[in-house]
Amino acid sequence: MESYPPFSFLNEQNQLEGFDVDVAKAVAQRLGVKLKLETPSWDVIAAGHWNGRYDICVCSMTPSKARAEVFDFPVEYYQSPAVIVVNASDNKITAGKDLSGKKIGVISASTYEAYLNKDLVIEGAEDKPLSFPFDNVQVAPYDNETVAFQDLALGTGVRLDAMVTNLITARERIAQDPRFKIAGDALYAEPNVVAIEKGDAQWNAKVTEVIGQLKADGTLGNISQKWIGADISQ
Repeated sequence: MESYPPFSFLNEQNQLEGFDVDVAKAVAQRLGVKLKLETPSWDVIAAGHWNGRYDICVCSMTPSKARAEVFDFPVEYYQSPAVIVVNASDNKITAGKDLSGKKIGVISASTYEAYLNKDLVIEGAEDKPLSFPFDNVQVAPYDNETVAFQDLALGTGVRLDAMVTNLITARERIAQDPRFKIAGDALYAEPNVVAIEKGDAQWNAKVTEVIGQLKADGTLGNISQKWIGADISQ
């Protein structure tokens, strides 16, 4: 994605950079192949059935039960909590229960959208069901998180009451723009994985091996320190 800092975004030279971009570069270098970055919309990525258009998603994907029908998830490469972001002037939304009846912005086809619809099951964590402390919410899907933040900046209830997103991207945005703040504790923790199309055991094993090497030799930790200021890869 082109507007998901610090994981992937366009810099002032109109070049893609960020945590995920550097991880993808490291994977390609370790494989000895030329990297070609593609940034289709998230709903296109998450739908799967790539038909050879892409080989791998290093794109902060959470392994949901629904996605496991079309993807294999060779390896987890970081974890990040999901949080509520509100307009800085808002004092009414302070916890998950306060989302009831509110209009909440999320990336379209994201796990945050599934969570707010109460149908998210994280693959591999079926024994730890998520809690949904809110009644029904009005979900507002966006193709672009930057646009959602712009709408939230207009004031609580103008176009949005809040957003649900990744703690790290939220902190990044808030550091640049004081019109927003995080409300309450994290909603749940999300594992983030590299994803490949289902059914290629050899490619699955190779990706697992390469990411394992990048973890073991500190490359992933260094990339994490560079972009996040902490090692979120372990």
